[in-house]
Amino acid sequence: MVRYIGKRLLQIIPIFFVVSVLIFALVRMSPTEPITVILGGKQSTQAAVQAAQEKFHLNEPIVKQYFRWMIGMFHGDFGQSYKFQQSVGSMITERIPVTLGLVGFSSIIGIAIAIPAGVLCAVKKNTWVDRIISIITIVLVSCPVFLVCILMILFLAQMPGVNFTGTYTNVHEYLERILLPSVALSFGMLALVSRVTRTSMIKELKSKYVETAEAKGISKKQIIFKHAFKNAIIPVITVMSIQIGAMVVGSVLVENVFALPGLGSLLINAINTSDYPIVQSVMLLLVAVFLILNLIVDIIYAIIDPRIRY
Repeated sequence: MVRYIGKRLLQIIPIFFVVSVLIFALVRMSPTEPITVILGGKQSTQAAVQAAQEKFHLNEPIVKQYFRWMIGMFHGDFGQSYKFQQSVGSMITERIPVTLGLVGFSSIIGIAIAIPAGVLCAVKKNTWVDRIISIITIVLVSCPVFLVCILMILFLAQMPGVNFTGTYTNVHEYLERILLPSVALSFGMLALVSRVTRTSMIKELKSKYVETAEAKGISKKQIIFKHAFKNAIIPVITVMSIQIGAMVVGSVLVENVFALPGLGSLLINAINTSDYPIVQSVMLLLVAVFLILNLIVDIIYAIIDPRIRY
């Protein structure tokens, strides 16, 4: 297992560096000059311009700027914001609990509902239960996340106990504000995972080993959960990992619609103000999360099916 994990890490590292180069290069292709953002768009003396360039190392060659940024990242130094003149690392640290909570709760909600629903549809194939759940999942997967967010705000904002704004001074307020956006973000994952679980389970329940198990008198419950589900879960895990990665990206939209102070809203504000250090750091952090998720999924694959290691 250790050797397998090592191989996967060796594959991830070059991908991470290639993506970091692309992000750094694309950000630098913006027509807005960094010095304009740093000085607030005001007319400044040549001395002030030179001082700002030296402070943010803008007078160095572009390659040196890249390596300075990457070395700083590995030491926990994400640089300084051009607009706010404060540490990017501290700004990310303040906002990351909101994004992690949003994606985490969305994943839990989606998985907790989707997998049992998919298994139920497979077991009750072509019954009214299967048809109703299938219709609901098709509707959910067809609705864009921004539309779901807007509809929730329109129809639920006036309900007692529902709150989209406020602070995070305690756990109750945090859960109160994060729960509904998490439900909105989970709909896409819920629908897709449910459909894939249903398809995969139906395929496994038609397999020869299931017929053999039935002939031996093994209970239906054991066949479904001990044998069929174990084999059916591998493609489901693949879809879940992709959907969690999509949620990380989708959280950018959800945070802006619900005015949540997470990484998504920080990224959008930074793009609007051409605050390069924030843009490139948040984007690379999101890429790192996606790569780590893929590594975790590969490890789960290897645990479920040891043949994958070889």
